[in-house]
Amino acid sequence: MSLHMIDNVTIPSDFNLPKRPTLEEKKKDDELFEEALELIKKKNALLIAHYYTSETMQRLCEAAGGAIGDSLEMARIGRDSDKNLILVAGVRFMGETAKILSPNKTVVMPNLKAECSLDMCCTVDDLRKVKAQYPKATVVAYANTSAAVKAESDWIVTSSLAVELGKYLTQKGEPILWVPDRHLGSYIANQSSSDIYCWPGRCIVHDAFEANALEFVKKEHPKALVLVHPEAPANVVEMADYVGSTSQILAYAKNSEAEEFIIGTERNIFYKLQLACPNKTFIEAPVASTKGHCISCANCPWMELNTLQSLIDALNKPEEHSLSVDENIRLQALKPLERMLSFSADLKSGKIVLS
Repeated sequence: MSLHMIDNVTIPSDFNLPKRPTLEEKKKDDELFEEALELIKKKNALLIAHYYTSETMQRLCEAAGGAIGDSLEMARIGRDSDKNLILVAGVRFMGETAKILSPNKTVVMPNLKAECSLDMCCTVDDLRKVKAQYPKATVVAYANTSAAVKAESDWIVTSSLAVELGKYLTQKGEPILWVPDRHLGSYIANQSSSDIYCWPGRCIVHDAFEANALEFVKKEHPKALVLVHPEAPANVVEMADYVGSTSQILAYAKNSEAEEFIIGTERNIFYKLQLACPNKTFIEAPVASTKGHCISCANCPWMELNTLQSLIDALNKPEEHSLSVDENIRLQALKPLERMLSFSADLKSGKIVLS
């Protein structure tokens, strides 16, 4: 493994987090469930939601015949649907990815200000500058990036395929310029022996998981398995019994014979975990705190912008909530996305074999 951390890019020190809704505001929003459901049906819209949206949003998605998934899965479902109005409950890069795969469909989001800290850590101008410094490196961008960054990349990858792609490029002798998550980049380098120039970005949710506190939770629950997302810090990942993407963590918990799990990813995944495994116990991995208050509380503040009221507004005024991607950027971003989809298919078929 050879990991080179890039140090000449701009990483926000303050992400200007949105205000979190109060319990009273959440309760009032939940009361809009039936109104939102009827409107989705009336507008003949497909609702696709991320695992990190609220339990209410996920329940609405299920009731409306929509789909819950990871970002790329959401975009593929939108592309393959016969519906022309796609409602994306998630953060902005997820809506952009859906639009890249479905250019002729109307893609709307409850709140276009729903950002992602990883996306905010990597600007296209910074990426162009660093690409010029490492011209021989293959640019691999995480799905959690803007359409403009994707358009500057050779590959797009999800966390579920990141290590495999690292191994594949290493076998080909290609060094990697990885953007934007420092923890996932480090994990890929460690697991695949890749030569990686790593962007120093971070997810504010996963970056907050804390190893020392996790040790105490493990002692309190000695039979529990620790399931962690690779966006978490290395010392947390090292303590895990299983490391994987959100959907992989869900699948692992379903298939495991264990009855107790400590979960190191965004806490809204607990809705699907408990639905799939009603007889199993799930415990939140602990997060770091500042002055007695958790930084993220393992809860993405931008995902909370996906309220039922904002969803209703988006369906009533789609022109104010629709998302567009410049056609030249879309076509350029589509190439590395399709490359990843082909890579995934070739892995499954055995056409590509990794040593």
